[in-house]
Amino acid sequence: MKKILIIEDEKSIGQLLRNFLENAGYEVELASDGLEGLEKFQNKDYQLILLDVMLPKIDGYVVLEMIRKNSDIPVIMITALDEEVHQIKAFELEVDDFIIKPFTMDLALKRIEAILRRTQFLEKNEEEILSHKELTLNITTGQVFQGEKAISLTQKEYELLKLFLKNKNRLFSREFLLETLWGYDFYGDPKIVNFHVQNLRRKLGGDYIETVRGVGYKMG
Repeated sequence: MKKILIIEDEKSIGQLLRNFLENAGYEVELASDGLEGLEKFQNKDYQLILLDVMLPKIDGYVVLEMIRKNSDIPVIMITALDEEVHQIKAFELEVDDFIIKPFTMDLALKRIEAILRRTQFLEKNEEEILSHKELTLNITTGQVFQGEKAISLTQKEYELLKLFLKNKNRLFSREFLLETLWGYDFYGDPKIVNFHVQNLRRKLGGDYIETVRGVGYKMG
């Protein structure tokens, strides 16, 4: 059974989400502030986190930043802040998706299902190594190296890199990447592709991923 951590200070929303997700077959735990959420995250194994932005003690952005120092677990932010600047800040901190308040329980469930379907921390295949210049990606272990230096990636960054490495010199449109890695049932901002590519470039350094203006990206 997949475990989800909800970090939400509005008790009515948190309990409603918990009841709905438990009825959908998930194991759910609640935290009512950022500090409690971090403590639960550090002490237990979860497959996904639902994270409010406006939290007591430690806000959601700081919580996300601290999570990303240790884990690539999928994180969906729940927020009433629908301005683009707030979403950009979260994407820079490597959030996976957004749910804007007010929202329906069905929408929340669809977002969670879409991410979990595409999230595999380890792929149970025969060992396969993908490489390009100094980069190597081990599909069995999920590890990425640049020379001898280990590179820590989020799940979506890892999936992007794997797709590029398997299809070197193939040009991918943003629409194709969105449909392939997020799915047709993704309801968020299509700019999420741009943010994840930018974060991947920043971590890798160099000129591995080329932009073809107005079209998309490719591994050069």
